[in-house]
Amino acid sequence: MKVVILAGGLGTRISEESHLKPKPMIEIGEKPILWHIMKYYSQFGFHDFVICLGYKQYVVKEFFADYFLHTSDVTFDLANNQMEVHNNYAEPWKVTLVDTGLLTMTGGRVKRIQPFIGDQPFMLTYGDGVCNVDLKKLLDFHKSHGKIATITTVNLSQLKGVLEIGDNNTITSFREKEEGDGSLINGGFMVLQPEIFHYLKDDSTVFEQEPMKRLAEEGQLKSFYHDGFWQCMDTQREMKKLEELWQSGKAPWKIWDK
Repeated sequence: MKVVILAGGLGTRISEESHLKPKPMIEIGEKPILWHIMKYYSQFGFHDFVICLGYKQYVVKEFFADYFLHTSDVTFDLANNQMEVHNNYAEPWKVTLVDTGLLTMTGGRVKRIQPFIGDQPFMLTYGDGVCNVDLKKLLDFHKSHGKIATITTVNLSQLKGVLEIGDNNTITSFREKEEGDGSLINGGFMVLQPEIFHYLKDDSTVFEQEPMKRLAEEGQLKSFYHDGFWQCMDTQREMKKLEELWQSGKAPWKIWDK
C-alpha cells in the first residue's frame, strides 16, 4: 500500500524556518521531520511513498538524490572522480516526488497524484506531524468497516478540523476548529479508498473542507481514535518540543533501532 504525504505547503506559521526550506524538511535531530514520518511508516511495512511537493520542492528532491551524503560517511577520490560510501544503510523505500503546484490546495494535491495511485487504497498524512498510532490496527479498522475514508482522531487544543462522531465511529460532521474547542480533531494518518478521487475537483479543492463534509454527510467517514502521542509542528515552540523529546531519547515515535 502506498503512503501519500502532503509536503507542498508554504508553512507560513513557522516562517522563521520555512523561508529557507519547506516545512517537512525542517530538522528534528538533524533529520527532516519528513524522514521521521517515513521511518515510522516503514516500521509497519509501508515502504512505497508518494510525496506531494510544491513550495521549494527542489530541497526535497535534492535530499533524496543525495541521500547517502546526508546519512553516511563518504570518501571522495578526487583524482579518479570516485566516491565511496561507508557503512551505508539503504532504506527499503521507493520514493516518488511529484510537483503538485506551488499554490495548490490539499485536495488538489491529492487529486494530482491519482495517476501514481490508480485503483488501490492508500494512506495519506501531513508532512509536519508525528505520532505513535498503531498503523496496523488503523488499517485493520479501515478494512473492517468498508467505508471510503478513515482518519485518525486526537483530542488536542489545536486549530484543526473538528469532528462530531456518532455510532460505530462514524463521523457525522466536519468543521474548522475554534479556539478553546474541546472536540476531537483530524490528526492525519488516514486510510482512503480510491473513490476519494471522485470528491476532489481541481487545484482549488481543500481536502479538509467540502470533501470531508460530503463524506461525513454520506456516512463514508470513519474515526480511528488515538489517545497516545501526537504532535504537529506548526510553530517554533512545537519544533523545540519535538527536538527536546528527540534529544531526551524518549521520542514516542522513534520505534526503530537505526
